[in-house]
Amino acid sequence: MDISGQFLQLLLTGLTLGSIYSLIALAVVTTFSITGILNMAQGEFVAIGALLAASLCAAGMPLGAAFLVSVLAVAALGGLLERAAIHPARRASGLTLVIITIGVSISLRGLALLIWGTEPFSLPAFTKGGPLFVGGAAVSPQSLWIFGLAAATLAGLYAFFELTYAGKAVKACVINRTGARLVGINPNTMSFLAFAASGALGAAAGIFIAPLTLATYDMGFMLGVKGFVAAIIGGLNNVGGAVLGGILLGILESYGAGLVSSGLKDALAMIILIVVLLVKPEGIIGTINARKI
Repeated sequence: MDISGQFLQLLLTGLTLGSIYSLIALAVVTTFSITGILNMAQGEFVAIGALLAASLCAAGMPLGAAFLVSVLAVAALGGLLERAAIHPARRASGLTLVIITIGVSISLRGLALLIWGTEPFSLPAFTKGGPLFVGGAAVSPQSLWIFGLAAATLAGLYAFFELTYAGKAVKACVINRTGARLVGINPNTMSFLAFAASGALGAAAGIFIAPLTLATYDMGFMLGVKGFVAAIIGGLNNVGGAVLGGILLGILESYGAGLVSSGLKDALAMIILIVVLLVKPEGIIGTINARKI
């Protein structure tokens, strides 16, 4: 492969990685935009969704049915965790709530280890056939599914939050919870629905990713970290910024690992996070609304 082909291959790989990170970042942004809570358990929703779908497919369930059941089950899990762990501490500080979600993340990872063990699980690709070739570079058909899911999720969330009255109303819950109650919005219900939605989106992302990476009990940790970094880069309350941050992170990772050293792949995310927090903590195009009880 010539130099131009190598650069194109790294770009396509980076776009695939970036789309994966964008999906997780969009779930983080959705929760934060409605509740003001950074959900550090988002990566575990990804892992459990992928593992559950793989188990159901292995048991003979069609992929489409396994997808639907897994998404609904993880959405229910997200809502249940919000009622059990977040709702009782709803008047606690933001830092306390973040620590609670970290505890939830560790607990879910341990539960996944008990249920599925350490063996990786596979899911069939959504489209059969070999890779597609673009300018001498190869791209997996599964990557196109991931691109499509990221684009559809971005369009849906942007339309909801920016173009509908309901979306603007639920965002009021994080800006001023007391004011939201006064105009008939129940922040507690919105919090429950936000965690359920983030569970569903995380599960969908995990199922779309699994044919490329395999599903393991601990796959959610680094995916969750990188989704969080992508959300920070773009701004924690900006859905477009989440996608921009994910794509930027994926491309930088791909070129860093391909041209410098594969050891940079995970370290680069932490370096970028530190730089963004030091230079522009509100993100590239976002602003952070303080959580008010």
